Amino acid sequence: MQTELVIDGIHGLRTAPGLAERLHQLAHHGVVETLQITPHDLPRRRFRAVTDHGTACFVSLARDTPLYDGAVLHLDGTRAVVLRVGAQRWLRLQPVDAAAALELGYQAGNLHWRIRFDGTALLVAADAPDDNYLARVRGLVDSGRVQVHG
Repeated sequence: MQTELVIDGIHGLRTAPGLAERLHQLAHHGVVETLQITPHDLPRRRFRAVTDHGTACFVSLARDTPLYDGAVLHLDGTRAVVLRVGAQRWLRLQPVDAAAALELGYQAGNLHWRIRFDGTALLVAADAPDDNYLARVRGLVDSGRVQVHG
């Protein structure tokens, strides 16, 4: 029975000099594993996951250690584990005027949504089904003051 791999630190970015060479050598032997997470999981510091090779991992990082795409989580002479973060899905909300934009921005702030802007559109990081977000701004959408583009 394989034991769980405990990960308590990050070796660096997979493209960093030195690390890239070691990963390249290990890749020739097929022992570079990928641990896939969602963008929603990036703030987490303690979780369990399984690599693409079936290795069970327990990630337990210090609070001040940020996770990022391409982080080398484990590296020894026999294998490496590299973190991959899936693409973030964005829900596009387009207010039709300044008043709607102000109200939408107020709602997004109160709900602590992770957002970014694209021109006058508000993009919401969608980590759940769109309906979970739209239910919170249903009045704006139903009145036509905000248009939804998935």
